[in-house]
Amino acid sequence: MLAFQPLSRRCCQGISRRALLRVGALGLGGMTLADLLSAKAAAGNGVARDDISVILVWLDGGPPQHETYDPKPDQPAEVRGPLGAMATKVPGILVSELLPEHARVMDRMAILRSVHHDNDDHFAAAHWMLTGYLGSNAVNLAPQYPSMGSVVAKLKGPRRAGLPPYVGLPNTHSVGLSPGYHGGAYLGRAYDPFRADGDPNQPGYGAADLQLPADLTIARLEDRRLLLRAFDQVERQVEAHAEERDAFAHEAFRLLTSQEAKRAFQVDREEPRLRDRYGRHTWGQSCLVARRLVEAGVRFVTVTFSGWDWHSSLEKGMRNVLPVLDRAVATLVDDLDQRGMLSTTLVIVMGEFGRTPRMNTAGVPGQDPIPGRDHWGRLMSVLMAGGGVVGGQTIGSSDPRGASPRELPITPKDLVASIYQRLGIDAETSFYDRLMRPITVVAQGGRPIPGLFA
Repeated sequence: MLAFQPLSRRCCQGISRRALLRVGALGLGGMTLADLLSAKAAAGNGVARDDISVILVWLDGGPPQHETYDPKPDQPAEVRGPLGAMATKVPGILVSELLPEHARVMDRMAILRSVHHDNDDHFAAAHWMLTGYLGSNAVNLAPQYPSMGSVVAKLKGPRRAGLPPYVGLPNTHSVGLSPGYHGGAYLGRAYDPFRADGDPNQPGYGAADLQLPADLTIARLEDRRLLLRAFDQVERQVEAHAEERDAFAHEAFRLLTSQEAKRAFQVDREEPRLRDRYGRHTWGQSCLVARRLVEAGVRFVTVTFSGWDWHSSLEKGMRNVLPVLDRAVATLVDDLDQRGMLSTTLVIVMGEFGRTPRMNTAGVPGQDPIPGRDHWGRLMSVLMAGGGVVGGQTIGSSDPRGASPRELPITPKDLVASIYQRLGIDAETSFYDRLMRPITVVAQGGRPIPGLFA
């Protein structure tokens, strides 16, 4: 078991750390670039390392399993829903009729059809899926446990120096306070995602926190660094970790004055035809940016797609969002594969829960009377590809109505355990929470999913 003792609140959580290189737009929501880059410090803690990156496509709101990855074409209309099913490249595997591109690349994807956690609250469910721990609900919105991205950032760091380990886009939030359950919780703000919010489909998109203010030149930034260094000569006498912090500040300065990180966000450098394949919209271009980021050396990227909470007008909603998701995800898999990156990039598509097995009859009373599906944590589907995933298979199965697992029930902690195992992270690694209790990165009882990885 690998346990990390808290050095002090000053060092671990940065509460009293003096701002470094704080230059207007570089605030990162109250956190300096030096704080952010210090997330790399924990890399190399004796945990097995490899070159795997992760792209999490987070479907915020709860996508319906029947209309996506677990259709039930033989059930009555109130169960099967308004959409038909489509055969895929893999005999016996069906997906929604609105996912023809998924069907084409199904040999490189695996569908987990028996994921469940039995919670119907957006807040608690999102927290559970993103952290592996139940901890927050509509009463308590604050994240209590660190997200997978934050744990990976702390334990693995970026794959290449000079880049943040963990990035979120295009709208870095989930239910809860921003960055919501995508954040570092008790690991500290240094392990929150680097926020690259905005619309990559719009001209001039880039990571604003990497841009210098118009009135700040590189020369002036160097002057500020020299001034900070002078003050640090005094602080160094009383702060044990000053030398380590200075290294972070140096790297932050290098990041600001180089073009490598900025270039990774410049989606307009891509071939127009490839951009067209992803789709000229926020979701498609965000997936393209995610590929550019992992190609540059970022370890974990979360791409948040909101708009999946269809209590009414389900058919209209699915016809709006599924074709967009279809092209974005399938093109991402193709693009990674063609670049020789699919084996080292794990792609995950999921939301916080599934939807009810039976369509409601009234939609939203008083608002939209057209039927939809309500919250349902008892069953959901998760799509995975790349990173060693054995494609062309379904793992686990649901009952005939798509209401509960039939074979191989999979919990959020099992999913987290599988991802960490693939990245070489020991499930028994623990950190101290805010109450100074040792908490393992995988909740007790979480086990890797059999047959998922080669």
